Amino acid sequence: MKKIKLSLFQHKDSPQIAISFGYDDEIRAHLKTLSDVKWSQTHKTFYIPFSAKNKNKIYEHLRVKNWFVDYDELKTLKKHIPDKINAIKLPSLNENQKKDISKFKKWLQEKRLSPNTINTYVEVTSFFIKYCLLKNTTSYSVRLIESFNYDFIVRENKSISYQNQCINGIKKYLMYKGVQIEQLNLKRPKKEKRLPIVLSLEEVKDLLDATYNLKHKTLLSLVYSAGLRIGEAISLKINDIDSKRMLIHIKGAKGKKDRYTLLSSSFLGLLREYYKTYKPKKYLFEGQVKEQYSSASAQKILKNATKKIGLKKAITLHTLRHSFATHLLENGTDIRYIQELLGHNSPKTTMIYTHVTETSIRKIKNPFDNL
Repeated sequence: MKKIKLSLFQHKDSPQIAISFGYDDEIRAHLKTLSDVKWSQTHKTFYIPFSAKNKNKIYEHLRVKNWFVDYDELKTLKKHIPDKINAIKLPSLNENQKKDISKFKKWLQEKRLSPNTINTYVEVTSFFIKYCLLKNTTSYSVRLIESFNYDFIVRENKSISYQNQCINGIKKYLMYKGVQIEQLNLKRPKKEKRLPIVLSLEEVKDLLDATYNLKHKTLLSLVYSAGLRIGEAISLKINDIDSKRMLIHIKGAKGKKDRYTLLSSSFLGLLREYYKTYKPKKYLFEGQVKEQYSSASAQKILKNATKKIGLKKAITLHTLRHSFATHLLENGTDIRYIQELLGHNSPKTTMIYTHVTETSIRKIKNPFDNL
């Protein structure tokens, strides 16, 4: 199967989708049938302007030929930062500023931050520097950052979570530049306290029963039975499963921490059947082309299962992790153990599940029943 990779890059001061593949006349000819696709002599790649519409257009255009399209880089990117604020075009970065951004990225990599976090911080910082150019200042004051925050985040109606990411990115850049950020006293807004969506045991069972493919069923069962993040599940290797101690070793998880979680005895039978059938070599779940299964493919499995059973709740794979924690709490498991199993730094994070357990809520006598 022919393989094409889609990724994001800057060209002519605008974001573009690079379409990368080995030399292939058939792919070249097929791409040229799309009027928006162009060739960059500078970057030696075909490309199309970045937008959600163009991302879908190029993906569908290539999938018509049954070629494999790797678009993981586009899936994990946050919503792209536009080069305009309220229709005001921002200046372009000069060569020195571009080099500075490149050095900043390397500095972040040395701090061992995740690739997604690095991409977000670099993108935010590039936008912030352009904003400074627009305001004709190089003084990184609280007033300037508050102005950027209002123009870019508040007026554009972006989420509080994204606002916090932007402030974190600017803080990192100021640290890189040697600015004393403590004196600036930059504060992040408080997040909305939203309770997680949780499935009942019956709904989890219905989802798994509706998933007939052995590999797909095993993956969903693993995420729920061990309370894993999807990134942890697809990063598992064969020797991370300890069937003698009935534990799963999660290595280098969020916060660069290792931990152990439960290996269900019921799930172990399904896992052994899967292993005999698929015979994975390195990762427990491997893709058709790549060594590691993709999170996008895993989300698609859940989406298909949700449609099959007609589930109306807006769920993601993380919902299975929330459900695992809630069901443990409802079964009387000490919240400190649940914290360890989930890999939470603080018990405050785990305490959210006390607000969604049916067991404690059902014990409350409703005053309406006394009328």
